[in-house]
Formats: sequence, structure tokens, C-alpha cells
Amino acid sequence: MIVLLSDPLIAAITSRDNGEPLADLRAVPELRLAGGPPGCLARQGLRDRLVTAQAALPAGVRLLIMECYRTPELQDEYFSGYREKLRAWHPGWTDERLHVEASKFVSPPEVAPHCTGGAVDLTLAAEDGEQLDMGTEVDANPEDSEEACFTAATNISARARRNRDLLAAALRSAGLVNYPTEWWHWSYGERYWAHTTGQSATIYGPVAPPA
Repeated sequence: MIVLLSDPLIAAITSRDNGEPLADLRAVPELRLAGGPPGCLARQGLRDRLVTAQAALPAGVRLLIMECYRTPELQDEYFSGYREKLRAWHPGWTDERLHVEASKFVSPPEVAPHCTGGAVDLTLAAEDGEQLDMGTEVDANPEDSEEACFTAATNISARARRNRDLLAAALRSAGLVNYPTEWWHWSYGERYWAHTTGQSATIYGPVAPPA
């Protein structure tokens, strides 16, 4: 059974922070980024693990980082926006169900991994920058993709499955955990990581962006 970020188990995990600063991934030559600030910022521990994961990939295959840090305001905008789309698509759903279903695609702001600087959305690309087939685009939602965005989805091609497995093996070997409804979302040090790895508290809590 998939534990969603809306589950009370996640909110119950103690939030602690080790004070580690955000690092600018644009200064890391081993990593490729698709965007700029603030999404190019990540905790130093996540940065180091992404470099380790890149080294575990075959020659000619690169991590392509789409977004790491996200401000609480942007997180709230994403979550509220998707929840209201679901409300329009499913007018009979209760507010409670809308909250849960929305969390399959966007984290509730109060527990959002991206707001800690410990989460990353990413994919694989060739050396020339062309993205590999992963079965869906990054940020495909469950409704439109018929849940093909779920990491373990079976309604994707064999090639996409191999690419997802390659990405997962590299990231897991570096100590990251996946949010199972989003093949592209991985994290370290925040509440979902703590839940998945059996920790009682986080390493990273919500953090403000640098001035």
C-alpha cells in the first residue's frame, strides 16, 4: 500500500533541522539543470548524493534536474491549483478526499519535501540533452496519465521501465527515497525519507531561501 504525503503518519514525524545550508547546483559541474533559482537550490547533503548517483549511471546517461527547492508560497499555489482542478473534474468528492487525491501529485504545503531543500524532481537525458523515455513527462498527473506517473506503473513500455529502473537504482544507491506516485520525485532528509527509512525525526525542516 502506498503511504501518501497526506497520511497523518507523515505529519506525525518530528521535524528537526541540522542547519545545513542550501547549495546552488549550477556550481556543480557533474549535474545538469533545466532551470534556475530557486529550483536550482538544494541542501548540501542532497547535492552530494546527486553527484554520487550521477557517478553510478552508465557513460552517456545524465541526470537532468528539473526542480529542487520550492518556496512555501509556490508549494501552496501548486497544491491549491491541482486540488481545484480535481474539484472541477469530480464535483462529488468531499474536501477530505480532494486533499488526499491532490497529495498524489502535489504535497500538502505543511509537509512538503521541496520546501526543505531535500527533494528533487529529475529525469534521465543523453549527453546531447535529449530526455530518455520514462513513460510519461515529468509532472504528469495521475488523472491525465491514467496513473502511468506512478513509479511502479505497468502501463508503460519496456524501454521506459528499464529507464525508470536505471534511475531508481542510481538514486537508491546514493541514499534517496522515491515518492511512489511520482517516478521523478526523490528525497533525502525530510519527512517522507524519515518514514521510508524508519527514522523518528527529519534531518531537514522547512528552510527559507537565501536573501
